[in-house]
Amino acid sequence: MKVISRIIEQARQSPRTIVLCESDDLRIVQAALRASQEGIANIILVGQLAKIIELINDDNTTNVLDGIAIIDPEYSSLIDEFSQALLEKRKHKGMSLEAAILEVNKPLCFANLLVDLGYAHGSVAGAVNNTADVVRSAIHVIGVSPEAKLVSSFFLMIMCQPFHQLKGGMIFSDCGLVIDPSAEELAGIAIAAAHNAQALLGEEPKVAMLSFSTNGSAKHSSVDKVVDASNLIKAAMPDLAIDADVQLDAAIVADIAEKKGPNSKVKGQSNVLIFPNLEAGNIGYKLAERMAQATAIGPLLQGLAKPANDLSRGCNANDIFLVIAVTVVQSQALDNTSLEQNSQLTPIPER
Repeated sequence: MKVISRIIEQARQSPRTIVLCESDDLRIVQAALRASQEGIANIILVGQLAKIIELINDDNTTNVLDGIAIIDPEYSSLIDEFSQALLEKRKHKGMSLEAAILEVNKPLCFANLLVDLGYAHGSVAGAVNNTADVVRSAIHVIGVSPEAKLVSSFFLMIMCQPFHQLKGGMIFSDCGLVIDPSAEELAGIAIAAAHNAQALLGEEPKVAMLSFSTNGSAKHSSVDKVVDASNLIKAAMPDLAIDADVQLDAAIVADIAEKKGPNSKVKGQSNVLIFPNLEAGNIGYKLAERMAQATAIGPLLQGLAKPANDLSRGCNANDIFLVIAVTVVQSQALDNTSLEQNSQLTPIPER
């Protein structure tokens, strides 16, 4: 899988600090150990030291914890700083200091505050917490990027089997969050997805705004929305290769693109597929995963001020490792390399 190998190698070239908050789950600990040992990330585990060591010993895993820090919120000296920070963010919603303290003691909130306040570059959660809680915490704590104005999701789809006619990686968006985006929201989703294609695929993005129409072949309000979104994108990114309303076959097959859209900018070689709504996106990625046997990594989040990614609760340790690598590369793209001194973090003691 060249795309995955490239992402891992890129992460290894300039590791970032990634925090994982579900450290009472063996999959998380296994992925954290691998990420640290393979040098793709500096890991912070939010949880209880004794429990983490117990998981490692139960799994008969070599206890190599160099470069990993463990923080138990209950005993952390950061609680006061984090509680005040959360209170400032949420007091307009009626949050009291007492409520802020209770919330900060929750590992998911604590992990995202580590990111927001500069102690970590990104967070990964969702092996235990559900998507709604992961996304809500990320929005409330880390916040939406001023450039994005909307948090959405994408899947990194990998086609690497011998039978795949299209080989490599693609970005599918939005397949997990925004149910029925407006034209403005759809434009924001596409712009964020294009940036992720640049960062993760290492290629110039070629965006297909999917529809049941190609180049005005059908008239409908749904088509109008896609065309309006495309015009907004072109105004914001005039050099971007983008096809407005385009059917899937014309988006990915050069011969069909030439027949249906001879003036196409993408020419049937899209690496970013933007679906008109969540229904289409969710069906589309699952068709590719289940019937075409593409590897689906995600749902990954876009539009946040700093990276925070979701996991499927059915994930395995390898899935988590890959999402850690993606989160590192997303952080590299933002170039948010400056961290607070981690002297207050509780390191793993030598054993």
